[in-house]
Amino acid sequence: MTKTQRTPKPKSPRSKKVGGVLHLTEADVAELLDIRLAVDTVEECFRRLASGEAANVPRARVQAPGILLHTMSAAAGYLGLVGWKCYTTTRAGAQFHVGVYDQTTGQLLALIEANRLGQLRTGATTGVAVQWMAPADATEVGLFGAGWQAEAQLAAVATARPLKNAFVYSRNPEKRADFAERMTAALGFRVSPVDRPQEAAADLPIVITATTSSDPVFDGSWLEEGALVCAMGSNALSRAEIDATVVRRAETIVCDSVDACRGEAGDFVDAIEKGVFDWPRAVDLADVVAGRAVGRGRNAGLKLFKSVGLAIEDIALAAKLLTLARENGRGTVLPM
Repeated sequence: MTKTQRTPKPKSPRSKKVGGVLHLTEADVAELLDIRLAVDTVEECFRRLASGEAANVPRARVQAPGILLHTMSAAAGYLGLVGWKCYTTTRAGAQFHVGVYDQTTGQLLALIEANRLGQLRTGATTGVAVQWMAPADATEVGLFGAGWQAEAQLAAVATARPLKNAFVYSRNPEKRADFAERMTAALGFRVSPVDRPQEAAADLPIVITATTSSDPVFDGSWLEEGALVCAMGSNALSRAEIDATVVRRAETIVCDSVDACRGEAGDFVDAIEKGVFDWPRAVDLADVVAGRAVGRGRNAGLKLFKSVGLAIEDIALAAKLLTLARENGRGTVLPM
């Protein structure tokens, strides 16, 4: 065989450029992140949104037979990262993923299984709202919903206020009783299941809705003046957890993003149709955190916080997760 015919030797893997994408599982997320860290991280991302050091693109959806694909993205310039969150919903359930890229090189840095991540960031956003909007002396909370998201909602509120009692209502008695028992043990204060929705709304300083209901879960006339309502369960115009009375009574209305809520917050649809709400009344949570809008004033009026979920929350928390994973040697490098 001549030199020109000689078959070249395969290159050694060691000679290749070292690289790859860090894959982080649900177990990695659960091990490295907690709700206190999530609240602090999400609060900072809203502060950076206000300063123009971050940008958020609202959710978009595309449908095929039996499936919905949901996509959302954000740029966290203050972290040097951009990224996306994509998830599918089918009859079999939902699958969540987050991807994070280096802002300078465009390299994909991490691919993250993001169910737990989403639970934490959603709860953390409510925690930020409670910190900035709820009565400073609040020690009790009412909670509608006893599912996966409700757990993080309650835990996040407990980081922002010294809770002593929580009252949870769900249409399923067994589910709310089990939730109350588990969360009492986990959080160290009394969580009580209640038989009537009034008991989770009336005479309470904080009321949270974390349900999949398409219709309002309580009567807005039950709320005491000065209470804060945090509605987070609906992110579609066809669903509403709160009624027009809540919106009409609210002297302060704050959205995680007014732009996102315009397209996704069904909680405002009935109030708009009845002429008791228009969008100039609402302000962004970023402006409250930055001190440009008042979330908790001296007035005793009702306050409403509405969240639909933003990609910037996911990307900010994913960035924190990536740092912790590298420090602790967690994750698997994918040869991409």
